[in-house]
Amino acid sequence: MVDVQFRFRDDEAVNDPAVTVDAFSEQSNATAVRIEPGEDARALLPYLDRLALVEVNFPAWTDGRGYSAARILREAGYTGEVRGVGDLVIDMLHHMRRCGFDAFAPDKALNPTDAKNAFERWDNVYQATVVDGRQAIWAKRHPA
Repeated sequence: MVDVQFRFRDDEAVNDPAVTVDAFSEQSNATAVRIEPGEDARALLPYLDRLALVEVNFPAWTDGRGYSAARILREAGYTGEVRGVGDLVIDMLHHMRRCGFDAFAPDKALNPTDAKNAFERWDNVYQATVVDGRQAIWAKRHPA
């Protein structure tokens, strides 16, 4: 289990051990899975109803493939916890949150004030998401 530093959910934190994507599909009692870089989150779509936690591993802050995993799950209707784990840095937090991450377990603790500022950094956004429903800046400038 990893230490969660920031969590944006009202339900109780999931502490079940996360299994690999391959192992998850072969187990009927697993409720937590860990996606590694290069694994396809779409493999989990048939199991969303029994998933309580999806951990997405960032072994290096320069590897952004985990953003897509969170977005795929949220766009498919997954409402459970999506936890970013690994080499998370302040500059990633806002973007991760917009992609659907709602819990963060960095390898090295982040400064709470810096993190708060990062989560609240931008009022306007370029992309719409299913996560926060914010209107993209271009749509504000060019209403239909």
